[in-house]
Amino acid sequence: MSALSTREISTTLAGARNLICLGGITLRAFGGGGCRRWISARGPIVMRLRWTATLLFLSCFSFCSLGFGDQVLARHKQGSVHGFLLLKSAEGKILAVGDQVTVTHGIQVRSRLIFRFKDGSIDDETTVFRQQKILELVSDHHIQKGPSFPEPLDMTVNVPASEVTWHETKNGKDEVKSQRMELPSDLANGLVPLVVENFPERQQEMKVSYVAGDSKPRIVKLSIKREGEDHFSVGGGGRRAGIFNIHIEIGGVAGAIAPVIGKQPSDLKLWVMDGEVPTFVKLVGPLYQKGPRWTMVLTSPVWQDSPNR
Repeated sequence: MSALSTREISTTLAGARNLICLGGITLRAFGGGGCRRWISARGPIVMRLRWTATLLFLSCFSFCSLGFGDQVLARHKQGSVHGFLLLKSAEGKILAVGDQVTVTHGIQVRSRLIFRFKDGSIDDETTVFRQQKILELVSDHHIQKGPSFPEPLDMTVNVPASEVTWHETKNGKDEVKSQRMELPSDLANGLVPLVVENFPERQQEMKVSYVAGDSKPRIVKLSIKREGEDHFSVGGGGRRAGIFNIHIEIGGVAGAIAPVIGKQPSDLKLWVMDGEVPTFVKLVGPLYQKGPRWTMVLTSPVWQDSPNR
């Protein structure tokens, strides 16, 4: 995520060199001969919760078929955008700075969300999908590595080929494995925030499929439910966001015993701003199995020089 309200923000860079700061990390921006948008969009960023996705941490077990979920209508089309996010600990400490880059070519969209951690870790997910009447996943490649991730992840979902490829480390050696799978049309890897942004107005729950990575990839269900609303401010002005709860359904016998033996993955909370164009604003939850609860939020550049320069 992958989801930002960075649309309509623009900066004029006319041959100037400026320093900006994101999450305590200094970056350099170069201006061109004319007006260049630093951040702009005509649609919300598809934040993919590494989800972003953020959900490839799901623990998987042997289970019975869960069937197909809901087709996600593409009510709000995505545009090209570059936005910024922060990943924070439960105590509010900044752990990583994220870049979300989404590029649209006709009906096909390529979106990449990469978090660079202060300890050198990387959380990198690239998602390709089509947006016509419905959202259709084409591919998703998710990498997690470094000190912040006890078990590294490198998994690719290729929908047209009906194939999932992943890396395993055995005896200090990296092994690449692949498996042909019947991948459902409602697969939501890398698209969960976008699914929530397109949540039907009068519907209370949606279910979509998800390829979860563990020792061996499995398909699970994500139950997404409305859970009230929250309020926040932008520049002192009040805004409203809907809260959505995301619950992982393992299914079968394994799903029944998972809560008993402490193997049920934790739920996640996702906030989406209401309005003409629903927009992701926050996510809270672990990014890998048994991981700590982290918070993913939007951010913006902080200029270190004079604001009038």
